[in-house]
Amino acid sequence: MSTVETMLGIKGHEVFSINSEASVYEAVEMMAEKEVGALIVVSASQRLAGIISERDYARKVILKNKASRDTKIREIMTRDVVFVDESTSMDTCMSLMSQKKIRHLPVVRDDKPVGMVTVDDLLKFTIKDQQIVIAELESYIMEDEGGEG
Repeated sequence: MSTVETMLGIKGHEVFSINSEASVYEAVEMMAEKEVGALIVVSASQRLAGIISERDYARKVILKNKASRDTKIREIMTRDVVFVDESTSMDTCMSLMSQKKIRHLPVVRDDKPVGMVTVDDLLKFTIKDQQIVIAELESYIMEDEGGEG
């Protein structure tokens, strides 16, 4: 069974994070620059403090007619963050994301973020896993039937 550690070994451990005292504008600017839909919010000691997503921005700033330059991330971030560790299975990640209706899942070690799993990552990884299994099965069938494989 594939784990988050396996996926991060392929994808990489890059973490895009921001301090909770930064403005929402800075967060949106960073998301645009990094081409991501969410950032991990960290405390001064670099521990997981929350997460801010494009959804948070749309619902808690735009729809409430707040100014993104004047609003601090701590005012709108999600504090009760669902996260996983590197030993978590990909199936568990998919289940958590589906149940909680979230698209981003921080990966944490010793209270510090070490990666991020997204719905897109899970989809790509699952497709790649399935392609490998299909290739192995085709090879097995070809050998069993006396064909080349």
